[in-house]
Amino acid sequence: MATYTRPKPHFTLLFITFFIFFFQGKSSSWLDTEANEVVMVHSTRPDWPKRCDFSVGKWIYDQSYPLYDSNCPYLSTAVTCQRNGRPDSGYEKWKWKPNGCSLPRFDALKFLGKMRRKRIMLVGDSIMRNQWESLVCLVQGVIPTGHKKVTYNGPTMAFHALDFETSIEFSWAPLLVELKKGPDNKRVLHLDLIEENARYWRGVDVLVFDSAHWWTHSDQWSSWDYYMEGKSLYKTMNPMIAYQKGLTTWAKWVELNLDPRKTRAIFRTMSPRHNRQNGWKCYNQKTPLQFFSRPHVPEQVVVLKGVLRRMRFPVHLQDVTTMSAFRRDGHPSVYRRALNQAQRQHPREFSSDCSHWCLPGVPDIWNEMLSAML
Repeated sequence: MATYTRPKPHFTLLFITFFIFFFQGKSSSWLDTEANEVVMVHSTRPDWPKRCDFSVGKWIYDQSYPLYDSNCPYLSTAVTCQRNGRPDSGYEKWKWKPNGCSLPRFDALKFLGKMRRKRIMLVGDSIMRNQWESLVCLVQGVIPTGHKKVTYNGPTMAFHALDFETSIEFSWAPLLVELKKGPDNKRVLHLDLIEENARYWRGVDVLVFDSAHWWTHSDQWSSWDYYMEGKSLYKTMNPMIAYQKGLTTWAKWVELNLDPRKTRAIFRTMSPRHNRQNGWKCYNQKTPLQFFSRPHVPEQVVVLKGVLRRMRFPVHLQDVTTMSAFRRDGHPSVYRRALNQAQRQHPREFSSDCSHWCLPGVPDIWNEMLSAML
């Protein structure tokens, strides 16, 4: 059993490092140049029409939003910021206006019509669960009581719109590849195994993937003790090399198991975190940022785009990273739990969540984009 503590630099790592340095060093014009990168990534389909780039634009205040309220019964307590006592609600009223085109307002009946007799599954971590709850709340209001239900199967849950024979599903797989218990109860992340998670994805008509945040957990926050690839066990590895290996395993599974004539595959880029200063960067923020003083492309996005470009299967990229980076006002912060009147007088006594999103809120716009892509 081989071990090592410091992988030797190789071409892939140098390539990633170069791109990270290149993008971080750009001026504010990055917001425009990044937009010119492929939004629908495909390596061998130049015949596909060029579509509007939804990823670059600006947030516009719109009094007609939100499209549902925080009393939606399918919301987790941690994202119902209004019910938990958040005093402002302006964060619910921003819509996204892409440059050069418009993003259609979410139409629940139209979406359900497109998904009639189909399954759509969102695969990923708790932020993908955040998006799943948003999507369910966007559609459930047009479905009569008794004509909808939620079912559970292992790491998956599904909202069923019975009259449409449609299911909107969520599959918990934050790393996509498998995380297992090994000898001495040690947690082992298998970079080349995926079937245990992927068996739940078979037969789905629309698959939306996300995997980013867990790959950068470190030290006491790490979800594993060792990496494993083949029969080799590693204590440490550059996290972006590990991420690339995991995504490559996912890509191989997609190529071998999915038929592009039957299944649409989408990969959503990472949701930005505003959690510097121990989570207080998003506290008491009430409006979107107007610009970035130092634009930044997360390493995970660079790696993801590289993997997708090498795929033969046409995976569509849903780029939400830049648009969401403006929205540090949209996180639960201390309102991830219900605070009584006395507790609201001392908010800094409570932990602040600057990773997930209040609902209604930013993930509703992701789902407007998703609906437009479909």
